[in-house]
Amino acid sequence: MSITGQSGVGKIRLFTDCCGNEIVVTNAEAPTTPGHSQGPFSVLGDLTQSDAGLVLLSKANGFARLTASAVSNADGCALATEVSFSPILNGTLILEARVALQAITARNIFIGFTGVIADDVLEPLTCSGTTVTIAGSTYVSVGFLFDSQITRAATASTAYWLMPYFLTTTATQTDTDIEASQLVVAGECDVLRVEVDNNGAARWYINGKLEQSIGAGLAATPATKLGALCGVWSTASTESDLDVDYLLVTANRDWTR
Repeated sequence: MSITGQSGVGKIRLFTDCCGNEIVVTNAEAPTTPGHSQGPFSVLGDLTQSDAGLVLLSKANGFARLTASAVSNADGCALATEVSFSPILNGTLILEARVALQAITARNIFIGFTGVIADDVLEPLTCSGTTVTIAGSTYVSVGFLFDSQITRAATASTAYWLMPYFLTTTATQTDTDIEASQLVVAGECDVLRVEVDNNGAARWYINGKLEQSIGAGLAATPATKLGALCGVWSTASTESDLDVDYLLVTANRDWTR
């Protein structure tokens, strides 16, 4: 007898309130060392450097500080999943994080979905002048970006969240085309939420406000797998960090037999 239905847990829900494990900054360990996790998320990056890691903070709600090494440019520290979410099979994909920056200088931050996540995870996107560029040849990415390396006219602020969406055919984007309306303010928290539909459409919200909406197939390739990533990377060999209150990822389960 053929059974066409399946029963079980349908919704995938990954959540950390950042009250769990620490990877002390003064310890230098390989990113593959067992126990490097914060809830259901792996802690990845250049953890072999003694100035990188994840420490808990005595702040209301419970926060964890991701610290990126100053040893080399683009050293990082991130919370991540495996590249295991297919928009067409698992959509709608949702990533939401509440984060704060101690400072708005010398750091690259990406929070969203991307196509390549290694143990020593690299920054998916980077900025030069007013241009956002994909950092790796296959780093398809959709999410939020803050990069202090943006340079604009003296009268323009560089501290806006950007909302990039890079397919394999996308080489660069102009930052003002994907710029949110809300400034990044040092010491203040923002709730960032990106939703990717099963047809590759996407929406970006900041503090509950819809900031950008992109149509089918423009933000993601439906059949291309993505992983969730919330990380910070150094710029110009300067130590940088990101404070995370919580990280949430939800998706629908693929019931394909």
